[in-house]
Amino acid sequence: MRVFHFSEQPYPDAWDPSATSLRITLPNRLCDPQVAAELYNRYYDDWMLADDLGFDIMVNEHHSTATCLSASCHVTLSILARITKKARLLALGVPLANRTDPLRVAEELSMIDVISRGRLIMGFVKGVPFEVPVANSNPGRMMERLWEAHDFILKAMTSHDGPFNWEGQYFHYRNVNIWPRPWQQPHPPVWITAMSMSSAAPIAERGHVLATFLSGYRTRPLFDAYRAAWKQAWSTEAPADRLAYLALAATASTEEEAHRRAAEISRYVTTTGIVAEQFRNPPGYSSIEDNARMLKQAGTKPARMVPTRSGGSIDIAGAQQTVPNLIEAGLMFAGTPDQVFNQIVDFDRACGGFDNLLLMMQGGALTRADTTDSLTLFGREVLPRLREYSRDKASRENAAA
Repeated sequence: MRVFHFSEQPYPDAWDPSATSLRITLPNRLCDPQVAAELYNRYYDDWMLADDLGFDIMVNEHHSTATCLSASCHVTLSILARITKKARLLALGVPLANRTDPLRVAEELSMIDVISRGRLIMGFVKGVPFEVPVANSNPGRMMERLWEAHDFILKAMTSHDGPFNWEGQYFHYRNVNIWPRPWQQPHPPVWITAMSMSSAAPIAERGHVLATFLSGYRTRPLFDAYRAAWKQAWSTEAPADRLAYLALAATASTEEEAHRRAAEISRYVTTTGIVAEQFRNPPGYSSIEDNARMLKQAGTKPARMVPTRSGGSIDIAGAQQTVPNLIEAGLMFAGTPDQVFNQIVDFDRACGGFDNLLLMMQGGALTRADTTDSLTLFGREVLPRLREYSRDKASRENAAA
């Protein structure tokens, strides 16, 4: 099992729970560049420690928000490509549907792959709805743009005999001939995020990794949809390394201390959704079916009902958002190293097995000291056990086959 350390690089000094929106409209006068500089450098220090401990690294990007200081995966990855040595570098993700120039994306990702000597993983995402106005994009055509940009980038990376012409629906280029070409051949691995079962099939059909975020015990049906689509497309069982899951995580020498850290990290859940109403669901972003389902649920259920391991449900948008409940919902792994290992194994089994675990181990105002201790404990006491567990699981599956 590969484990990735992730931070959204938050700027918590500007988080005001009473604000109408922490995204899009939040004035940047609330950002002190000196504070931001300290935060950026601290987050890179965390990633270098993670690299030393044997973690891989995940980064993302968001725009016009204090919840995430990373406005470009590529800038972050280009620095990490030079200052880390071993970690796989995952961009999850690059919002292709909001990008106007996939040629530049292909060039920059190829540079990062070469600088890192083949450690890049390309993660392509649709992009969140509230960044549509920032990108000035058409929400009704985002998936079409994403897949065309995806096809173009892979063709650009795998064409080595001189220029080619691209005349698509959304992108037009007369002379495509990127330098450098990527280190990994034919191209770096591709991951794509999905939260609905209908999104699983096109990812499986292309042989890419499906990643899902904080879906808890709703993950199994999504993974099963991917497995079914993979088997139909490839006539084999989907390998576990084709699936990835992201959760919050905190470790400490005592359960009490781990839960204190986890409570700080869980502020991500309560702040990421503070968005002005007009930006939450632009017309055309969600399907007619998804919008109809949301309308039917409006007024009948709390905003964020999630299933739990025991078969119940909790409202993580309300008072029930406690660390024990987040653990019970599979959204958080927290406790001593033994407790965290057992929680992850239980969740892996409940999901039918997956080999890529993405952990947000820094969130909110969690300090450098707390993050360092949590990462170190996990890296030294949990990570080796997860790798042994994965090897044993693979051996049992091979024997059964």
